[in-house]
Amino acid sequence: MAGVEEVEQQQRTATWLWWQALSDRIRTWVDQAQPPELGLVLGTSLLVGLGTGVGSVVFRWLLSLISRLAFEVVPSLLGTGISTFYIILVPALGGLLVGPLTYFFAREAKGHGVPEVMQALALRGGRIRPIVALIKTVASAITIGTGGSAGQEGPIVQIGAALGSSVGQFLRLSNARIRNLVACGAAAGIAAVFNAPIGGVLFSVEVLLGELNVGNFANVVVASVAASVVSRAFFGSFPAFRVPPYTLVSSWELLFYAVLGVLAGLVAVVYIRVLYAFEDVFERWQAPEYLKPAVGGLGVGLIATMYPEVLGGGYDVIERVLHSEVILGTLLALLVLKLIATSLTLGSGGSGGVFAPGLFLGAVLGGIFGYVIHGWFPTITAPAGAYALVGMAAVFAGSAHAPMTAIVILFEMTGDYRIILPLMLTTVIGTLVSHRLHRESIYTLKLVRRGIRLAGGRDVDVMQSVRVEEVMSREVETVPADMPLTELAEHFARTHHHGFPVLDEKGELYGIVTIQDLNDAISRPDFHTLRVRDIATSPPVVAFPDETMWDALRKMAPRDLSRLPVVSRENPRRLVGLLRRRDIIKAYNVAMVRRLELQHHIEQVPPHHLAGAEFVEVEIAPDMWAAGKRVRDLPLPKQCILVSIRRDGQLLIPHGDTVIMPGDYVIALVQQGGMGAFQAALMDGKACLEVEKHQDKEVSA
Repeated sequence: MAGVEEVEQQQRTATWLWWQALSDRIRTWVDQAQPPELGLVLGTSLLVGLGTGVGSVVFRWLLSLISRLAFEVVPSLLGTGISTFYIILVPALGGLLVGPLTYFFAREAKGHGVPEVMQALALRGGRIRPIVALIKTVASAITIGTGGSAGQEGPIVQIGAALGSSVGQFLRLSNARIRNLVACGAAAGIAAVFNAPIGGVLFSVEVLLGELNVGNFANVVVASVAASVVSRAFFGSFPAFRVPPYTLVSSWELLFYAVLGVLAGLVAVVYIRVLYAFEDVFERWQAPEYLKPAVGGLGVGLIATMYPEVLGGGYDVIERVLHSEVILGTLLALLVLKLIATSLTLGSGGSGGVFAPGLFLGAVLGGIFGYVIHGWFPTITAPAGAYALVGMAAVFAGSAHAPMTAIVILFEMTGDYRIILPLMLTTVIGTLVSHRLHRESIYTLKLVRRGIRLAGGRDVDVMQSVRVEEVMSREVETVPADMPLTELAEHFARTHHHGFPVLDEKGELYGIVTIQDLNDAISRPDFHTLRVRDIATSPPVVAFPDETMWDALRKMAPRDLSRLPVVSRENPRRLVGLLRRRDIIKAYNVAMVRRLELQHHIEQVPPHHLAGAEFVEVEIAPDMWAAGKRVRDLPLPKQCILVSIRRDGQLLIPHGDTVIMPGDYVIALVQQGGMGAFQAALMDGKACLEVEKHQDKEVSA
């Protein structure tokens, strides 16, 4: 047996060496050939586009195969047909396969995928593990093919992005070139799945890169066109949806479309919040991660017993709605049930996209609105299908905050220009309403919850990941508003402070007084009769505990303030802390440590070693010694620093008075050799002390 294993190991080693030699030979050939810069850029973009087009064909073939097996071949072999029990069971079995696949091989492949691409662009120079494309292909095909409520576009975007990243890494290109190839792959994915090359370009530029320059645009166009050519060669050059020739019946109808835009913005916000609410529920649920998609699939199956229209991407249902072939009662039910089914599928860890469900919800919303309006005003309004068409773009634009992409993709998907005016109006209104009510899109919200804020496709500031309450001074020395200035001068001299919050007779915040205010008042003839309230700045500029340090700094910078009172949101006169310049330095250090954690831990890959240390995550069980203890009471070894605590889907920065709760995930940076002492500190404080004593004896020996 040992001999067989040794032979297999030698074969694997030989294969790896052969691949490395081939890779080095290709890279050497490229380096020696020294192709023109423009040729290399366009050539790699073309390669990524063609590869993504082929990948989309393979993905759609695999999806079709799994769907036929699940809902045609297996029921016929069983001889029972598609029974109620079978409909419940199939999505659950799909989740049972997908869970272990993503958990053990590529955790980036679960969910809708686009945020992971955006994170790679912002934090890792576009570097995505090559295995992600393979796992995403299989996992998404299983999820959607067995009835999971998700779309094809997310998987194909991630497949194209991973392919672009792999090509860039293989050729050892710069970070900027790799990022550009990732964008090329994403654009090619949208172009291939929706037969919409222009929409793919806009999606890549508007959603992923967030910026437009000639170089990026040209490369992305080449990749998008190449993917469309491949897709059309296999599936034909037909629009994704065939719709009747709808037109704007009357100019008065634009008022109704404006109302639809407002409703679409509201539905988009609900879509975002419900999806992430389900993610939080499954995140808090103390069950094996690889089993959760099966539970989500079970929920989808239960819904499908009443309304099978919720299964899969729902493109056939969308087309029926566009032709006004679905009754009003069914539309009302689907608006709610499709939202729940999608949230169950993706929130539990299934793999798929959010684009198609957004189009589905928009079509259903527009269909409902169209039925009502056309019933009331039949002579001046188009049929319900026209409103369904416009609603599709408006809800997606509201959820993705991408109006240009939505308008162009819907135009390309239908091939009909006659309804472009209401399409533009409704989409823009829907986006404005959604952005007003919910600052983050369905893609960026996941990143914000990880402490990453993007602008122009890049992480704009690490200080946006730290809240004021995490670094503010809670023990604040104050002075009363009625204190004479002579006493204030003595107080400044005794404490060596440069400013104090001022409280009134009720103990509420009145203002703030600085040593500069005192120096300015010394020359006044009535100095000895003045009180603090006479020179204090009132009302002061304040911060709130739940604000980010970025917001607080924006308040301090224009006036060159050195301190900022922190007040309660419920009662802005109640002082809860003080933010000083030294706290800004503390916040920056916290943000940088958190950024390291984000880069090396959030992706849920095995811990990476950093200069002789590694990030370690430990789940706190109820019977562990650390459960219920304050951080200051933990006998942590010197080789360990607590970085953060993940609680109920939120990241917390631990302080000395932070209580460790059962169910918390404690994340620490531990030097090599300190792992045993760290684990002992959480399991048993006495054991930790014994480990430390033993290590001290070894060192002294």
